[in-house]
Amino acid sequence: MFSIFNIWGTFNSVLFYLSLLVSLAGLGGNALLLWHLGLHIKKGPFNIYLLHLAAADFLFLACQVGFSIAEIALGYEDTLHFPIIFLWFAVGLWLLAAFAVDCCLAYMFPSCCSPSCRPRYTSAVLCLLIWALTMPAVLLPANACGLLYKGMSFLVCLSYHWASVVWLVVLAVMACGASMILLICGNCCSGQPLPKFCKVAQCSGILLFFCRLPMVVYWSLRPVIKFLLPFFLPLATLLACIDSSAKPLLYYMKGRQLRKKEPLQVVLNRALGEESPSSLGGLSLPMRQV
Repeated sequence: MFSIFNIWGTFNSVLFYLSLLVSLAGLGGNALLLWHLGLHIKKGPFNIYLLHLAAADFLFLACQVGFSIAEIALGYEDTLHFPIIFLWFAVGLWLLAAFAVDCCLAYMFPSCCSPSCRPRYTSAVLCLLIWALTMPAVLLPANACGLLYKGMSFLVCLSYHWASVVWLVVLAVMACGASMILLICGNCCSGQPLPKFCKVAQCSGILLFFCRLPMVVYWSLRPVIKFLLPFFLPLATLLACIDSSAKPLLYYMKGRQLRKKEPLQVVLNRALGEESPSSLGGLSLPMRQV
């Protein structure tokens, strides 16, 4: 019996240190991404989503590293660890959903999403609204359910919690659904090649499905999973760290050219810079200034 607990304890420790290592690597990658997207790449309606997404991933990984180091130093986990990292996780999930849906609409209805029809600063305003609305959407249920401080009201917790669960499930379905539509349309239903931002949305949706959904499941069924599967949260955290850390590498792989050594700025500009309408195979995606 005690050997089983020792095995699970060792497994949780391995997941903990793997999450820390992945988070440290992801911090560096997202810092470089923020530097290049923020200062060296012209802002368009799609790469502005990726700029905000890199900021959300950076905050998620930074908090994960900070709480992990504090746990190593103090010997116990801070009760604020999960609600704080989940706040930035939820911001990233919402930004991914908005990015994937926008790419999908622009690909399927290019005339409706042309620069003349699209209001200026649409993407920037939407991203700011996401940052503002995610705070109460996560912190109110966390506060009502006793995650921020001890003490809770069962009925208030239940109502807030299920409202947040519905919201998260809708976001996950939107992101995965839009990515699936792009995958099907791009590979089966269209003779035109997908623009690069649609390909990024495809890959981000696949990463979301495998790496972000476990954290959503844990938030939704936290009391049950915490009792039955105590290793689930460390595993979900590791997968979420992999998702947040893998995006800079994904963009680099999309922008690099085989057998050519180029500066990082050139590669990222090729992957995340604006496209001219003529390079989109007839699709007039809105890639001008937001």
